[in-house]
Amino acid sequence: MVEAKNTARALVRLGYDGRVHKTFRGHMAKERFEHEVRVLNYLEKQGCKFVPKVLETDPEKLHLVTSNCGSRVDHLTEDRLRQLYAELEQYGVRHEDPYTRNVTYSPQLGRFCLIDFEFATILDQPDLGPPPPEPDPDEQGPRGW
Repeated sequence: MVEAKNTARALVRLGYDGRVHKTFRGHMAKERFEHEVRVLNYLEKQGCKFVPKVLETDPEKLHLVTSNCGSRVDHLTEDRLRQLYAELEQYGVRHEDPYTRNVTYSPQLGRFCLIDFEFATILDQPDLGPPPPEPDPDEQGPRGW
């Protein structure tokens, strides 16, 4: 496996089989794990095709395995970024961490995709999630748009 991200909040590795392995750690790891699984399952039921699919979970190890949504995107215009996150809201979910670092491009789908849903809000269930993300000193990027 290849390490893709290693921060205080998560270790993400890409398997040679194309699957994404995310192990949650740090503050509220259990709640963030449970919430990301809930949001991704909700989006699958809503028919959203541009987010990862849950393949396996291990609640004891706080380990989630998902499908791969392509490669990270380095740059998007502000307008395109807003459009992408607005499209997600049509499926009943607000991302709550709407930055380029959570956008990938899938050549198989021929489109941009979204990842990292541990802080997302299911709009018809707004009280079912952890609080919004606190800045992570290990991650870089703008904190607002």
